[in-house]
Amino acid sequence: MNFFIFVSEQWLLFSILIALIFLLIIYEKDKGGKQLGPHELVSLINSEEAVLIDLRPLDEFRSGHISGAINIPHTKLNSRHVELQQHVDKIVVLADKYGQHSGSSGKLLSDLGYNVRRLNGGMVEWRDQNMPVVKGT
Repeated sequence: MNFFIFVSEQWLLFSILIALIFLLIIYEKDKGGKQLGPHELVSLINSEEAVLIDLRPLDEFRSGHISGAINIPHTKLNSRHVELQQHVDKIVVLADKYGQHSGSSGKLLSDLGYNVRRLNGGMVEWRDQNMPVVKGT
């Protein structure tokens, strides 16, 4: 009950707080590159406009990944991003398990000059859409 009294008495302050939270969510959502769905990713890969980086650990990568993906675990991206220099003219699409690491990794690559996108929902969404995966390395 005290919450509603506070909101009614401090409605301007509460409105500013809600607006700031909304802006923070928008900023965090887009800071690591725009998101794209599985079918958009397939189109980019088929047209050879994109390179796919799988940010999951090697054991998860080997258990099933998108064909043509390059495995660079998100914990090693800072030291291994030089491997991507040959793809600087392409769109770099980042995929991980759920999409939780692609934002910070995308920010790093964006700051280095790469055109970054993120697979919305990660590999979980990819599999939920019954998209193909390959096993091994």
